[in-house]
Amino acid sequence: MTDTTAVRRGPRMPSRRVLVAILLGVIPLSQAPIDIYTPAIPTMITELGTTSTLVQNTVTVYVLGMSLGLIPVGVIADAKGRRPTLLVCLALLLVTSVGIAFTTDIAVLLVLRFLQGVGGCACMVLVYAVAADTTRGAKLTSLSGLLGASWGLAPVIAPAIGGFLVDAVSWRGIFVLVAVLAGIALLVVWLVLPETLDPADAQPIVPKTIARVLGGTLRQKIFLGLTLAFAVFASAQLLFGIVAPLLYEKVLGLTPFQYGAIALVIGAANLGGELATGAFATRISPRTLGFTALGSFVVGTAVLLVSGLTVGPDLLLLTIGAVFVMLGCGALCPLAYGLALGLFDRNLGLIGGLASAVCYLVVAATMGLASGLHDRNQVPLSLIYVGCAVVGAVLLALCLRPRPRAVPAAEADRVTQG
Repeated sequence: MTDTTAVRRGPRMPSRRVLVAILLGVIPLSQAPIDIYTPAIPTMITELGTTSTLVQNTVTVYVLGMSLGLIPVGVIADAKGRRPTLLVCLALLLVTSVGIAFTTDIAVLLVLRFLQGVGGCACMVLVYAVAADTTRGAKLTSLSGLLGASWGLAPVIAPAIGGFLVDAVSWRGIFVLVAVLAGIALLVVWLVLPETLDPADAQPIVPKTIARVLGGTLRQKIFLGLTLAFAVFASAQLLFGIVAPLLYEKVLGLTPFQYGAIALVIGAANLGGELATGAFATRISPRTLGFTALGSFVVGTAVLLVSGLTVGPDLLLLTIGAVFVMLGCGALCPLAYGLALGLFDRNLGLIGGLASAVCYLVVAATMGLASGLHDRNQVPLSLIYVGCAVVGAVLLALCLRPRPRAVPAAEADRVTQG
């Protein structure tokens, strides 16, 4: 595997800064449809005349749509190119967002959210595929941290914007905004984004070959371990987003706008973790970075659990615990994803889709199971975080060894070429 940072040149290829700017602008659209409306969950329960479980599951079905769409989107992108695939998915994201803004039925909302997740998945997997097309080695991990930071702007800014829109307009205005953002991204990609897939690396859609690549990739223990670590901490991060509005608004009595302001602080911690990965990935070892981030996650989990068992929901302690948890998640997710994708040179759309699909299937299952959790106290959430910390520690210890064995070139070629 070579470490090259030069962007492949071709017709209409912009500067590297412009290319990276496009990636940084598109990737939040995979996450924004999750976080931007979480302050509206209590309001939606009342307006739609349904249960908290069903409204919380609008997050679950979006994540499920992402997870099931990731591999097909990756396969198509490896065969037909990153740019046309991303354009189609952005169009789907736009259309479903408009539909959600006008629906009055929870069943229709759930279906549209699933389809919205299929469209949104491309904004993550194809952005990382373009990054891996153009950057390798430690610099790819560093760029992954920057992309993770941009992705992390959604949980920082989106809940505050959503809280304001709920109070000022309605929850429907939130999805109108998502449609507008998708439309802007669609226009920018159409006008500016080049095709970064080298024609020599294009992979025809041959089911047997795809199956061999997927099977060979899943047999890579380091890849699988890093992907599962990504899944564990992504689950922890997204789970907080569906539990927190009920704790802050229903239990502590905050308005959606006030919760949005708190979410801004918590999201800033998540963003700080992602920026730390981007800044330090080329300076310190992945093992040191990973276990430092895990330490932050453990501290936050301890604060949430102890405070939940002793004083119950408390504004300050709940927020402090969440800040440390999100700081750890913010650093660990892009670290694990970047290291996993950096093991390979070809089929990056497919392999990135596989990594993300495994992750979000775990996330969807976790959130589906957790949607019925007792939501008057943070103890159930904290206990899940304890399990995440234990599983995550084992995976990091196995994958981030002091001197990890590199994937042999011949073996990597067999896997990526099928």
